[in-house]
Order: sequence, then C-alpha cells, then structure tokens
Amino acid sequence: MKIEIITPDKKIFDGEIKSVRVPGKKGSFQVLKDHAPIISTLENGPVIIVDMTGNESIFEINGGVIEVKANKIILLAESVK
Repeated sequence: MKIEIITPDKKIFDGEIKSVRVPGKKGSFQVLKDHAPIISTLENGPVIIVDMTGNESIFEINGGVIEVKANKIILLAESVK
C-alpha cells in the first residue's frame, strides 16, 4: 500500500507501508492492504504507520481527512506535530 500524509504547508510522508492506524471521528481504526474504499474525517491524535520492514512511525495530527482507494491512501491533515 502507498500512503501520502499532506498538510497545507508540505508533504510529511510518502511511501509504501503495511498498515496505518488513524484517529477517526467515531474511534481509531486501522487500514490494511485491500481495504474497502473509504473517506473519513479524523480527530486530533496519533497516526501510526508500520512500514514494509515492520518499523513504526508516529505522527500527531490535528484533525483532517483520509481517503483509501485501491491500496492508495491520502491523508490530509490540518497540521502535524
């Protein structure tokens, strides 16, 4: 799967991943390969990415939107700490 994390100022992350966990409006959820298409708003909280080697990266976001479609994820965040 490919993910891009973008803020109004710059691209924060762009790469191939195994999974991502995001803070959805109705609770945290995880996206894995071949996830059904979805668009969701996001709350403030951690975005946890597991890359292809199993390493974990955590980004604290201040709200945003995520779109998942055909193993491509675009996460638009208001800001990232």
